[in-house]
Amino acid sequence: MLCMRGVVLPEREERTFWIDGEVLRAGPPPGGTAGRDAETIVDGGWLLPGLVDVHTHPGALEPGSPFDESLLRRQLAEHRDAGVLAVRTPGTVRRMPAWVAKDPELPRVTSAGRWLATPGRFFPGSGRDVSEDELVGAAVEEALASSGWCKVIGDWAADEPALPLALLTSVVTAVHAVGGKVAVHCQTAEGSRNAVLAGADSLEHGMHLDPALLDRMAAQGTALVPTLSVFGAGADAMRAREPSARRDLWLAGWDSMLDTVRSAHEAKVTVLAGTDSFPCGTVAGEMEWLVRAGLSAHAALGAASWTARAWLGLPGLVDGAPADVVAYPTDPALDPDALRHPSRIVLRGRVVR
Repeated sequence: MLCMRGVVLPEREERTFWIDGEVLRAGPPPGGTAGRDAETIVDGGWLLPGLVDVHTHPGALEPGSPFDESLLRRQLAEHRDAGVLAVRTPGTVRRMPAWVAKDPELPRVTSAGRWLATPGRFFPGSGRDVSEDELVGAAVEEALASSGWCKVIGDWAADEPALPLALLTSVVTAVHAVGGKVAVHCQTAEGSRNAVLAGADSLEHGMHLDPALLDRMAAQGTALVPTLSVFGAGADAMRAREPSARRDLWLAGWDSMLDTVRSAHEAKVTVLAGTDSFPCGTVAGEMEWLVRAGLSAHAALGAASWTARAWLGLPGLVDGAPADVVAYPTDPALDPDALRHPSRIVLRGRVVR
């Protein structure tokens, strides 16, 4: 039996947990023992539910690359070693292999199956290419074959039409009818608008999102995953390009994204941390971008931990929860750099660092 003591986030209460197999137990040691034989692996500091990256695509380094299971394992391990103990993969080249869920040393994975792309709306061959007539059925198939999610490419080139609203609405309705959820890639005003009006469960990126839609997003529970760090990393290179309609639209979208994210948070939209970049395990950088956008450090940390876990249906640090815990010597809400230096990582009750 293992023992962990520390200040629990987000409650900021000092607690003691016992790790009984793969489960956390609070209060007296389980089994009626005095706990004298338990090994204390954390005594002091800060305890956080495992970090979460809700937008990551392990298994291939770039569009068009084949799915590589050895790379998938390495990239999931990169997440784990950074304290990211749960990920959502909104689109992969192939469906997630069954062995991922059975490996006790890898993060918990919520998969959306393969990207669903209609003609002209994605990197050729990188997702599941379907016609518009096939999209609704394919979305239901991917949701049922994965973790209940599917991912639809709602738009692509900035100067080309987005997926029609009526079609996207049919997708959402059909997937919701089987108990699934829909993530929508959107980087244009029309694509973001259609995703909100269709009732999608999450907007991936949400570039050019109309602030007038934020109250509707909050009311219907549509989350925003802005992936700020990957856009921020590419902004200078985009500015250096020769002026063009696509370049200028991209930059206009980026230049408004921080304000949009702040406004979304103020409107009570669920804003979550997703990196959409490599190497894996860099969700701490996304948290820093969320702070730049205007979220408090506490809210930004929640977007990469307890808020994201609750959104995925995973509990925090409570009695009976899975023993997925990350410990830090200092408060990561006050010292964001601490997220990069966990002192202890426990996944499924096993000490992995």
